[in-house]
Amino acid sequence: MTSKQRAYLKSLAMTMEPIFQIGKSSLTPENTQAIGEALDARELIKISVLQNCMDDPHELAQVVAERTRSQVVQVIGKKIVLYKEGKDNKKKIELPQKAKKS
Repeated sequence: MTSKQRAYLKSLAMTMEPIFQIGKSSLTPENTQAIGEALDARELIKISVLQNCMDDPHELAQVVAERTRSQVVQVIGKKIVLYKEGKDNKKKIELPQKAKKS
């Protein structure tokens, strides 16, 4: 993912509300599965890490991204933004194209 594409996804995520919360039980298999399903449906999601979760949000973001085969767009404070490209041809989010060298 290029920096331009990442910046575009960050701008889209700014207006989004978190659709998942990770609490004191940290990351459970059920959470991971639900996050994976949401990524398949939406492509871009925001996750909130609650105060009672003792895990580092950056580490949680990497673990979730590995398990769901997605990419970490950003981690700010206790908010995580993940992106996973849609499987079908009609993608919901059009990323800016990579610059062509001439």
